Amino acid sequence: MVDTTINICDNVVMWDGNPNTWTPPPDHLMLVQATTPAKVWEYDSVAKTWSLGAQVGAGQINFTWDGTYLTTNEPQPVTPTQPVTTGAQTL
Repeated sequence: MVDTTINICDNVVMWDGNPNTWTPPPDHLMLVQATTPAKVWEYDSVAKTWSLGAQVGAGQINFTWDGTYLTTNEPQPVTPTQPVTTGAQTL
């Protein structure tokens, strides 16, 4: 459920879409999670970089709605650098 005054998903509810049993609060937009695309951080192991990729159904609370996608508000992950060693190693 997206608060349209700030375009942030602020709640997740189970609803069958029947307005006779329940209706969303004013200034809220209901999105079907199973069909709504969301942009989340994805790691490209070949390029070794993070980028926002679209995944259907991945939206969560605190994601921003832009009219097309729910987008994570989490900062871009940082991949720790791996130490480079030379010579023999004992594991």
